[in-house]
Amino acid sequence: MKKLKKMYQWLRADGWENPDWSKTPKGKGEPAPPLQKPTADVTQCVNLPPVELLDLGTMPLRDVIYRRASRRHFSDTPLTLEELSFLLWATAGFRGIRKEGESAFRMVPSGGCRHPLETYLAVQNVDGLTPGLYLYQPLNHDMCYIRPIPNHAVLVKEACLGKDFCAKAPVLFIWTAIPYRTEWRFGPVSPKLIAQDSGHVCQNLYLA
Repeated sequence: MKKLKKMYQWLRADGWENPDWSKTPKGKGEPAPPLQKPTADVTQCVNLPPVELLDLGTMPLRDVIYRRASRRHFSDTPLTLEELSFLLWATAGFRGIRKEGESAFRMVPSGGCRHPLETYLAVQNVDGLTPGLYLYQPLNHDMCYIRPIPNHAVLVKEACLGKDFCAKAPVLFIWTAIPYRTEWRFGPVSPKLIAQDSGHVCQNLYLA
């Protein structure tokens, strides 16, 4: 039990009681980190269809919420590039840069508008895409190919604790965090905010 309590400590909000924001990188006048992860080793990027031209996402919000349910059976029909474009826009897309590039408004909330999460995609069955690992680049709304994924189904099943249905998904969303984006403004209370942000993104994907 003591070990569990220690593990949960980073999710507590004790640091909010008497925060000294002057000690954070922002408080010290340091520049904000980049809004998206650089892709120096990328060899190929795919431009995604502009969301404003898609005939998707028109269901009333009330119906979307009511019909939300876990899906564990996937069709063999490939996901279209238009559908993937909409899902990426709904979870990580930009809708405006603020404060001269210090932060950006997106489709999901984030503590202090810091948005520390990066979206990787394990593509297996998307029309027009080479299977493999991709990184979504929200500034240009494109996705960049990183490398193939040998033994895709085996690796995905292991990562999902033995769940077969995950290995059969046409694409798997993988979120990683760049903690410093949040730490730059909030310092030691950042882990809790990053955990909350992951929930925001996941829920948007579910509803989309």
